[in-house]
Amino acid sequence: MTTGVRRRMGVDERRQQLIGVALELFSRRSPDEVSIDEIASAAGISRPLVYHYFPGKLSLYEAALLRASDDLAGRFTEPHEGPLGARLLRVMRRFFDFVDEHGPGFSALMRGGPAVGSSTTNALIDSVRQAAYDQILSHLGIDQPPVRLELVVRSWISLAESTALSWLDGRRIPRAELEVQLVHDFGALVAVSAAQDEEMGALMRRVFKDEPAEGPFLDLVGRLVALAS
Repeated sequence: MTTGVRRRMGVDERRQQLIGVALELFSRRSPDEVSIDEIASAAGISRPLVYHYFPGKLSLYEAALLRASDDLAGRFTEPHEGPLGARLLRVMRRFFDFVDEHGPGFSALMRGGPAVGSSTTNALIDSVRQAAYDQILSHLGIDQPPVRLELVVRSWISLAESTALSWLDGRRIPRAELEVQLVHDFGALVAVSAAQDEEMGALMRRVFKDEPAEGPFLDLVGRLVALAS
């Protein structure tokens, strides 16, 4: 028989391991329910050693949130190819993948948790929202958005957050339906704003003119026409 020798981790490697372990635990349960002892046990180290790398659960939670926020922000990155509706649908699928994988942690971050209200946590949430906002504007081909468009995009991002939180509470609606619904919501918000403002009307005509008949935006139009008739 041979006896394995445990390799000693460097400082940064150990910190990254602890962040990964904590993120996995926080993804399955609310951070309030996860103890330092559990994190230490899952990492295969002692409780005092966890405190050697992080002064407390709050700092470890914030480090895990940083990694998660980078991951979530990356879900909004999409190649500028094909119709806008199809691009947004792919983004929503990746967004719900994240929510599905990190449900309790996502819910704790948005609704309340050990770090909620701290400047670090607020900055992380804002950075994800800003990344999503910037990505949407880039797909629309706009650097300086008019006020009405800014309102539409930021409102839609808030709607996506609240929809995901509602879905986590029992998952009573198939997520695939919600993914399509959120793309429809974006088109509807743009259309309502366009009805009030010619600049938004011109934007809507430019963005939606190449949408295919089977795409989500024209699918919404067909559904609305059917309802009206």
